[in-house]
Amino acid sequence: MAAIPFLLDGGGEGRTTVLLAHGAGAAMDTPFMGAVAAGLAARGLRVARFEFGYMAARRSGGAKRPPPRAEKLQAEFLDAVSELACTGPLIIGGKSMGGRVASLVADELFACGRICGLLCLGYPFHPAGKPEQLRTAHLEGLRTPALICQGTRDPFGTRTEVAGYALAPQLRLHWLEDGDHDLKPCRTVTGFGQEHNLNAACAAAGDWAEGLV
Repeated sequence: MAAIPFLLDGGGEGRTTVLLAHGAGAAMDTPFMGAVAAGLAARGLRVARFEFGYMAARRSGGAKRPPPRAEKLQAEFLDAVSELACTGPLIIGGKSMGGRVASLVADELFACGRICGLLCLGYPFHPAGKPEQLRTAHLEGLRTPALICQGTRDPFGTRTEVAGYALAPQLRLHWLEDGDHDLKPCRTVTGFGQEHNLNAACAAAGDWAEGLV
């Protein structure tokens, strides 16, 4: 297996590391991922970003194919956990699809003491426009402490929709006002932009992570 190239932010011996995967259509070095990594690092966390194979292949001229199903990416996430050098506690997660894949392997890793938490940024509770196709079955019995930072008008799960889901008590939700799937609000409605919500998400994640260790 080829070495996995990580993007690292923050540091310090024994600090909590947050391992983040990207969303379905955007790479690990997008402005969103960069802002989140910088925001978490500013709050004392070490952040590692990586890409799934299909996305990494695009960098070398590979075809721009759609991602595999989330279930088929679990092995790649487990490989990233195994390869990442980490001297302190580890949290896994990601944006959208990346967070969903992390959530599918979280309990396996938590049960054997390899991670202490799960962080999802814009969780895809269902496909856009298909609220009946829920992706929440595994979240109902989740044992891993988890935080989902979600925009209140996210088309993959609004605040109104999520309020009716049966989610595990270990899963906390932090709502970002008027945020879409990228946590971006409508400035004319809220008076502030995406940076405000990203900062709020990073602050909430930092406080939550501190409580895990």
